[in-house]
Amino acid sequence: MSKSRELFYRDKESVSDVMKLRFYPFVATTGKGVILKDPDDREYMDFSAGWGVANTGYNHPAIIDAVCRQMKKLSFASTISVLNEESIELAEVLKNLTPGDFEKSVWYGHSGSDANEFIAKIVPVASERSRIVTFVGSYHGQTMGSYAMSGHPAQSRFIGGGNVVKLPYPYCYRCPFEKGQNTCNLFCLRYIEEYIFKAVSSPEQIGAVVIEAVQCDGGDIVPPNGFLKGLEVLCRKHGILFIIDEVKIGFGRTGKFFGFENWDVVPDAVIMAKPMASGQPLSAVVGRKELLNAGTGMHLFTTAGNPVASAASLETIKIIKEEKLAENAERAGNHFIEGLKRLKEKYDMIGDIRGKGLVIGVELIKDRESKEPAPELTSKVLFRAYQKGLLFYDSGIHMNVLEFTPPLIVTKEQIDKALKILEQALTDAIEGKVSEKEISEFAGWSS
Repeated sequence: MSKSRELFYRDKESVSDVMKLRFYPFVATTGKGVILKDPDDREYMDFSAGWGVANTGYNHPAIIDAVCRQMKKLSFASTISVLNEESIELAEVLKNLTPGDFEKSVWYGHSGSDANEFIAKIVPVASERSRIVTFVGSYHGQTMGSYAMSGHPAQSRFIGGGNVVKLPYPYCYRCPFEKGQNTCNLFCLRYIEEYIFKAVSSPEQIGAVVIEAVQCDGGDIVPPNGFLKGLEVLCRKHGILFIIDEVKIGFGRTGKFFGFENWDVVPDAVIMAKPMASGQPLSAVVGRKELLNAGTGMHLFTTAGNPVASAASLETIKIIKEEKLAENAERAGNHFIEGLKRLKEKYDMIGDIRGKGLVIGVELIKDRESKEPAPELTSKVLFRAYQKGLLFYDSGIHMNVLEFTPPLIVTKEQIDKALKILEQALTDAIEGKVSEKEISEFAGWSS
């Protein structure tokens, strides 16, 4: 038995299933740049970046140096009651990076879940309005408040808070209103004011709208031009807070530092987490001071904003700027999408290709006329790609979207290699070379 398989079965015996989404039996031991190695010394290109965490790549030497220096200087201080210079400096940097000509404050946590949980708590208090609007297909976290805000089918087992109104996300390939993309005149926006505000919840009850600028786990859906701006205008009209979840697409992934900057909007608060400290546990909300200071001691964690994670984040931001990773994300993303379009011409099961920078979704279907989702095929493609040395995951409300979020340092040569592996994986899956038995232990989101 290989070392990887041995560790897989040890994990199976000892680690709770509740915290698992397994797509294949990969075990990571070392990492460098875009490359991960397993215990048997096999190399894999990670085109997931660990669910969008490793924007600077694995084991960036400057991140290692920053963390080691900080550990030697001050390994821990709880921001609850003890100040540390690193968290203060990071807050100042984040305030300057985040658009908005208004006074801002910064809240710290450990993950996107607790950051969204903070929003779920603070909005009703600060706005004195009970309801929050989110979107079908959204993923905001695993705590009960963030769970309630989410609209992903994998999170339907718990209801959470009853104050959330979920609206259709502008999913043009599968428009819930069956409108044509070029003729709909953004009906999804008019639907909010003409139907939701009149029949479901008056705007005077709504404290905030929370939206992902690109909906990742819902299927890597890029909103049509004009939607986010129109939504911002609608919020301003009714005194509703306009909040954007950048947990997965922030810190350079879309070609801009924040994803929403592609559409010229200014949110009242920005939720950030995954890539902001290159793997160290850290999240933040940056927003209007009156919102974030609406209470004291309401949502705090002993190790949040600790000096080591803060130092890692400061260095991460520095690397993204100095190495022009956002710019590379735009160039590499365009190259990747062009290659994927060529594959679409060859494979009828590719229904849609969409993306912004290096967040890219490839939707697999059974046929182009019906657009019937192909989740089984998706699982087989993922597994075969893993066997060939390429790692990525699926997304989407139908679990039929191949999601590519590689580190922002990825090269065109690595993308070309990934495209060749993906083509072989598609071919093998179509030709029945990946068996149901082979993938039976790896249900991913469907588990």
